[in-house]
Amino acid sequence: MENLGILIALFFLFSSSTSLHPSSHTNNLQNHCLHDQRSALLQLQHHLYYAPNFTFSSKLDLWDPNTHCCSWKGVTCDALGHVIGIDLSYQNLSGSFHSIFNLHHLQRLNLAGNNFNTTLFVTCDALGHVIGIDLSYQNLSGSFHSIFNLHHLQRLNLAGNNFNTTLFQYGFGKLPNLTHLNLSASCFHDQIPVGILYLTRLVSLNLSYQDDCYWRNDQSFASFDPTLKLEKPNFKTFIKNMRSLRELYLDGVNISSQSSEWCETTSLSLPKLSVLSMSGCGLTGPFCSSLLNLRYLSKLNLDSNPISYLPPKFSKISSPLVSLRLVDCNLSGHFPAEFFLLPKMQRIDISYNFRLMGQLPEFPINNTLEVLSLQYTNFSGSIPASIANLSNLVELDLSDNNFNGSIPPFHRSGVPNLASLDLSWNHLSGSIPSSLFTLSTLQTLSLGYNSFSDCQLKLDMFLQLSNLTRLDLSNISLLIGSNNKIRTLPQLESLYLRSCNLTEFPEFIKSQNKLTHLDLSNNRIHGLVPNWLWKSTLILVGLSSNAIDIPNQFPFDDANSSFPMLRFLLLASCNISTFPAFLKSQESLEYLDLSNNQISGAVPNWLWKSTLEILDLSSNAIDIPNQFPFDDANSSFPMLISLRLRSCNISTFPAFLKSQESLEELDLSNNQISGAVPNWVWKKSLQYLDLSNNSLTSLDQFSSNQDSLQIPICNLSHLWRFKASFNELSGSIPSCLGNISSLEYLDLQQNNFSGSIPDFGGATQLSTLQLNDNKLEGKLPRSLANCTMLYVLNLENNTLHDTFPLWLGKLPGLTFNNLHGCHHSFPDGSMRATDVTIAGKDAVLLWLL
Repeated sequence: MENLGILIALFFLFSSSTSLHPSSHTNNLQNHCLHDQRSALLQLQHHLYYAPNFTFSSKLDLWDPNTHCCSWKGVTCDALGHVIGIDLSYQNLSGSFHSIFNLHHLQRLNLAGNNFNTTLFVTCDALGHVIGIDLSYQNLSGSFHSIFNLHHLQRLNLAGNNFNTTLFQYGFGKLPNLTHLNLSASCFHDQIPVGILYLTRLVSLNLSYQDDCYWRNDQSFASFDPTLKLEKPNFKTFIKNMRSLRELYLDGVNISSQSSEWCETTSLSLPKLSVLSMSGCGLTGPFCSSLLNLRYLSKLNLDSNPISYLPPKFSKISSPLVSLRLVDCNLSGHFPAEFFLLPKMQRIDISYNFRLMGQLPEFPINNTLEVLSLQYTNFSGSIPASIANLSNLVELDLSDNNFNGSIPPFHRSGVPNLASLDLSWNHLSGSIPSSLFTLSTLQTLSLGYNSFSDCQLKLDMFLQLSNLTRLDLSNISLLIGSNNKIRTLPQLESLYLRSCNLTEFPEFIKSQNKLTHLDLSNNRIHGLVPNWLWKSTLILVGLSSNAIDIPNQFPFDDANSSFPMLRFLLLASCNISTFPAFLKSQESLEYLDLSNNQISGAVPNWLWKSTLEILDLSSNAIDIPNQFPFDDANSSFPMLISLRLRSCNISTFPAFLKSQESLEELDLSNNQISGAVPNWVWKKSLQYLDLSNNSLTSLDQFSSNQDSLQIPICNLSHLWRFKASFNELSGSIPSCLGNISSLEYLDLQQNNFSGSIPDFGGATQLSTLQLNDNKLEGKLPRSLANCTMLYVLNLENNTLHDTFPLWLGKLPGLTFNNLHGCHHSFPDGSMRATDVTIAGKDAVLLWLL
C-alpha cells in the first residue's frame, strides 16, 4: 500500500508539472521539424510567385527559413513533424507546385483563390493520403483525371472553375469515400455527371449557380447554355441512394421534367436533410407538408420557383426550421401569421410574391427573428409596435406593401442590432418618431413613398445616424434647415432624395467623400450645378426633372475631371438645349438618359461611347445618323442593349441599327416611320420592342403573306414584350408569335390585321393580349386556356363569331376581358355577349341583346 501511495503522488506531481507548462509540449513539436518536409516546403516557396498585377512584390516571401516549418503560416504538422496540411488560400499565387508531391503524409490541401493551371494535378498519385482538397476559384479548365485516383478523398471543392461536364461524367464514381462535394459555379452544363449518382456516403452536395460561368467569362446565352439538367438520371433516381445527405444545393439546376414530384421525393429519400437549397429549378406545386416535417430540416430555399401556393396548415410544422426563403414563387392566398412566431425561426424572406396577402402578428419579446423581408408582397394592416422590441432583429424590409398606420417607436434599447430598415412604398402616415434617430447601428434606411404628415421634415435630423451607408427619403417633403456644414454622414455611399421639394443642393453633400450614388431627381432645384457636387467617387448621378444649368466644361482641370467611376447619368427633363460637352470625357458611361429635353440637331459623334449599354434620347428633336459615326471595330457597340428613341420625329428606321447585334430593348414609338419593318430590325437578342404609334404597313419587308414564309420576327425567342399598336399593319398576325414561350405582353390594337387569331399554345407566360380594333374573324382559339398567367384580354371591335368561351372564367389571373363588338352565341342561342368583364373566376357580367 505504501508503494501505491508513492506512485499516486508521483502521478500527481508529473501531472501538475505538465499542466503548469503547456507550451513545452508544443515547442517540442515545433522543434521536431523533419528536414525533408522543410526542404519540400522551401522548394515549393521558391517556385511560387504572386500573380501579375498583385499589390505585393512578385517574389513569394511567406515562410522564414530561420524558423521551424511546423510554425509556418498555413502549415499543419502531426506529432512526428510530418506536414499533414497546407493552406495557401486566396494568396493570388501562381507557379509550379510539383514539390508538394514529396509531402507523402499530406492530408489536407487548400489552394482556393489562386491562379494555378491544370498541370497542377497531371500526376498526383503520391498524395495517396489526402482526404481533403480545395481548388475552388482557380479558373481551372480542362480535365485532370488523376485526381480520381485519390481513393481516400473525403472532401473535394472545385467551385468557381471552368470545367466541361463531359470530361467528368464518370470520374466521381471512383471516389467512394467522398462525403463533401462542391462543384458550384464551375461551368458544368447539360446533364449532371452520372458518377455522382454512386457517391452513397455524401453528406454535402453543391451543384449550384452554374450560370455564374456566363457572368465570369462574359459569354452570351446565344453561344453558351449554362443550364445544368437533371433528366438522365432523373431527380428521384439521382438522390435515392444518398440517404446520408444533410446538405443539398441545386440552385439553378433544371429539374422541370419532374417538377411536380420533387417534394415527396425529397421527403422520402433524404430523411437526414438539414439544408435544402433549390432556387430556380423550375419546381411547381404541390408544396407538400411532409417536407416541413423532416426531423432535421433547418434551412429551406426555394426562391424563383412557380410553386404558387402553400400547403395546408403551413405553420404547423415539426422541422426545427431557422431559415425560410420563398422569394418570387408566384405565391397567392394568405400567409399564416403564426409562422412568424415559430420558436427557432431566425430568417424569413418571402419577397416578390405580389399576390400573397397577410398581416403581421404581435411579437413576443423573446422572438428569435433576425431577418424579415416581405418586399413586394400584398401584406396590409398596421405594423405592430412589438416589432420594435425584437432584440435580435438585424434586417427588416416591409417595402412595397399596403401597411398603414404609423411607424413603430423603434429605439436603440429595443432593437440594438438593427442595421437595415426599409418601410418605403407603403401607406404609412403620422410623423417619423424621434426615437428612430437613436438607432446608431443603422446602415441602410429607406422611408420614401409614404404619406407622412410632417409638413417639412428637417434633413439635419438624419445626420445623427452616423453609420448610414444608404439613405432613401424620396417623396418626403424635406427642409434643409440650418444647412449644417459640420455634421456629415462619414460612411454614406448612396443618397436618394427624389421628389423631396428641395430648392437647392444640400450642402452637407460637399463633405461626403464616399458617395457613389446620388439621386436628386424631380425636385425644384434651379441654377448652376455646383463644382463640389461632382465627386470622383460617383457611380450614379440623377438630376432629372430640375431646372438646372449643366456646365459645358467639367468644373475641374485635374486628372479627376474624367470621372472614371461615373456609369449612370440621368438628366431627363432638365431643359437642356444642347448635348452637354462634358460628356466627351466620360469614358465609363453605361447608362445615359437625356430624354424629354429641348435638344435639337445632329447627335455628335463623341456621344456614341463604346461602353454605353443604355441610351435614352426620347422626346428630343434630334437627327439620327444613318451611318455610324465610326468605322473602327467599336462601331458595332457590342455593349449597347437598350436604345430608346421615342418621340424623336424619326421618319425612317435608323440604318445604324443594322450592326447592333446585342440589342435587347428598342423603343421607336411615337415617330413618323412608315412602310415595312426592315428584316434587320428583328434581332435575335431582342426582349422588348415598341413600334407603336407610327405609320407601319407590314411587319415583313419582303412577304405579303406572312404565314407563307418563316419571317424574321419568328426568330425572337427571347421576346417578352412587343407593341406595334396604332399603325396601319395589315395581313395576318404571324402565327409564330403564339409559340414564343417568353412572350408576356402583346399589343397589336388599332391596326388592319385580318384573318383568324393565331394559336397561343406555346405562349404560356402571356399576361396581356390586346388585339382590339382590327378586322379579325373566326373563333377565339381554345389554346388561350393554356395561358394561365393571362391578366388582360381585349378583343373588342373585331368580327369574331363563336360560342361564348366559358373556359375564360377558369383563368385564375384574368381581371379584365373586353369582347365588345365580338359576336358570341351562347349554347342555347338566346343571348349574345357584347361586353364581358371577368374579375377572378366568379364575376362574369353578361349583357342581354
